[in-house]
Amino acid sequence: MQQKSIKKNGALKIIFFAGLIAGSLDILSAFIDHYIQAGKGPEGVLRFVASGAFGQKAFAGGDQMIVFGLLFHFIIAFCFTIFFYWLYQTVSFLWRNVFVTAILYGLFIWVVMSFIVVPLSDTNKYPFHAVNAVKSLLILICMIGLPLTLIVKYFSKK
Repeated sequence: MQQKSIKKNGALKIIFFAGLIAGSLDILSAFIDHYIQAGKGPEGVLRFVASGAFGQKAFAGGDQMIVFGLLFHFIIAFCFTIFFYWLYQTVSFLWRNVFVTAILYGLFIWVVMSFIVVPLSDTNKYPFHAVNAVKSLLILICMIGLPLTLIVKYFSKK
């Protein structure tokens, strides 16, 4: 019983650490990209995330919408982290090459977010632009896929 508890606590620590790092890198990338593209601060990014649940009210609402945006972002990041941790423990192919795993998981996240989460949300819908899609994919690979792979590989005993 105690061995199971120790193992579970280890997994929770790995998931928390990996999710916090990957989620932070991803949102910081979004802030920087938004600043480069629009010359504006992080508030717009967080309101956009909150608009997935609140629609246009997120852009007119108070500071709580910014907090909701950050909260929703990290909930999504931790969901992807938990799923990755489970996959990494189950699919031995993922242990072989850090970069291939990061690319595949970044692509997986991009597909899920682009074709399931965002379309089902209440956010503004924008037309597809190949350059923006590639940029988003590269951010997901570098800021989520690679950190998750490196952190989980380092801390998991295989």
